[in-house]
Amino acid sequence: MDIGECSGNRAEDSDIWARLVPSNSGCSSVNIRSAENIIESLVSCSSSEKQRWCKIIRTDGLDFATIKNISSRTIIVNGTPLGKEEDMLISYGCEIIPGPDKNGYLTYEFQVLPTGQNPSNSIKVPLDVNNMKCSICLNIWHDVVTVAPCHHNFCNGCFSIWAKRCQKERRQVFCPQCRSITHSVGKNHILHYLEEVILLSHSSLRRCSEELALLDKNAIATKLDLLLLQGSLASNEDSYMSDEASEMELDCPQCGIEIGGFRCNSSTVHLQCYGCRGMMPSRPDVGVPQNCLGCAKIFCGAYWRAHNFIADGIHFICNPTTLQPLSEHRITSIPGSTHGRNIHEQDITRRCIQQVGKALPDLIQEWIVKLDNREFDRAIIAVNHVDMLTSQTHLCNNCTEKVIDGLLYWFRVSLPRRGGLLVWLYMSHTASQYRTCTQKKPCLPSIKGQSALVSSKQHSNIMIVYKVFITCRFCINVLSHIGQCFVSIISPFLKM
Repeated sequence: MDIGECSGNRAEDSDIWARLVPSNSGCSSVNIRSAENIIESLVSCSSSEKQRWCKIIRTDGLDFATIKNISSRTIIVNGTPLGKEEDMLISYGCEIIPGPDKNGYLTYEFQVLPTGQNPSNSIKVPLDVNNMKCSICLNIWHDVVTVAPCHHNFCNGCFSIWAKRCQKERRQVFCPQCRSITHSVGKNHILHYLEEVILLSHSSLRRCSEELALLDKNAIATKLDLLLLQGSLASNEDSYMSDEASEMELDCPQCGIEIGGFRCNSSTVHLQCYGCRGMMPSRPDVGVPQNCLGCAKIFCGAYWRAHNFIADGIHFICNPTTLQPLSEHRITSIPGSTHGRNIHEQDITRRCIQQVGKALPDLIQEWIVKLDNREFDRAIIAVNHVDMLTSQTHLCNNCTEKVIDGLLYWFRVSLPRRGGLLVWLYMSHTASQYRTCTQKKPCLPSIKGQSALVSSKQHSNIMIVYKVFITCRFCINVLSHIGQCFVSIISPFLKM
């Protein structure tokens, strides 16, 4: 660490990157050479004694630095008081007073010398001030935070007030700029750095201290990550919740009353339901699933059903059928997502079910039993942890439809092709008619490497076989009819 020196103390000036230029022309400038410099210079016009009063730390590649007060008195930087051991960013042209008042103290101007910069290590990025403003207050960010997943940026205090209002009216937080549901929010230190740089270069954009103090008072968005994920504003370091913070908490029925012998406390972690966006405590030890095994999404229906809690008009809870065992899902019609949403294939499957003489719910239950017995390959079922699936696995409605899709696929594949040749040929002919459907999908398409019941290469052969079969049957019927007519004609003559 070097000590800032007055001009003329050294012959070589090539390593000087900045200097402090006094307003009094009778005093010498202070040259700054190294990355960290303790400034020892004149502080008063009436005294010739040099004093160590600040430290200036260079920021690589940028035209600003950090100044730290190392004296026992307050110094003034661009009109802002800086106490002992406090620091702040400074840029070219900043006015620095090494004392608490202009009267009796020198005034220095901080200047960065372009000759001291290394072009290979520096980069200048143009910034548009209009793109660095909060869309709520329309001012330069103050203590900027970024929300996810949309990544829009706001003042901490502005977004905290917005989030408080959202949860009071809608019980979920929306981004004020794009209206998408906000999952988390946190401080953006990079943008906070740029925020300070802009205010140093454009001091007219700085807001008054009263307005900033009001924003800081309302700024509780640093704890909103826990709020949006757990339903609580209590952080790990401090479980105390202020009155303002408690108003933002999402309602959980067990936070207010005891249900099923349990009531939430200050350390209870909460989960937010994917379906109704309501809150429930995280209790993996009670034996009631709180998330779908197939997609890992959280649903509260099974938990509240286990505790016999019914929606009371105040708290949001899911329908109990949103998360239940696979065997308890009631399927009365073929789901729309079956067979890749191919309506023609769905129609063929419906005809196949009619031919075997079973109702769809009974057929589904029969194949769920085969699922338990592992009688077919599960790889075509597009859910997570497919090897763990049983009839008692808790699944959401979406994952249940995916399982049903796989079961109906294997039902189609298992149809007998011998002993039921006419039925199979009829279904194959129907599939061939849908070869060029509007969705341009092959009938019963291959799923994860499994062969389709009717491939595109078989369509022409199937139609030929079917037409020959129909032609032969027609010829047999015609010959039989001709034979009956011939017998009826010649029978009187045979009696004679």
